[in-house]
Amino acid sequence: MLTKKEQRLRRSRQTRVRIAQQGIARLTVNRTNLHIYASVISGDGTKVLASASTVEADVRKSLGGAGKGGNAAAAQIIGKRIAEKAKAVGVDKVAFDRAGFAYHGRVKALADAAREAGLQF
Repeated sequence: MLTKKEQRLRRSRQTRVRIAQQGIARLTVNRTNLHIYASVISGDGTKVLASASTVEADVRKSLGGAGKGGNAAAAQIIGKRIAEKAKAVGVDKVAFDRAGFAYHGRVKALADAAREAGLQF
């Protein structure tokens, strides 16, 4: 039987293959109990163009200390930040890679905030 993590990774594999065929930049999300991370990876998958997470010092200050990075409000902040950073490097169209996580809660909050900030996917 597969572990919870193995099930999530299995779900993510097909999405990654499909995005790779499109050859456009990929906005990938990872969430843990305490934090949420987002990265924009180049179309060929070789380098990270932009990244944002609740681990960054200035984000942590605005969230109000430890343990506040694991909620939807934090995910919205990261969504906005990743959109701004992506646009700064000239990326405005991405494919959303939720990495096998359900499109719900924090993952949805991050995606919606990134769309509002002008990222297209």
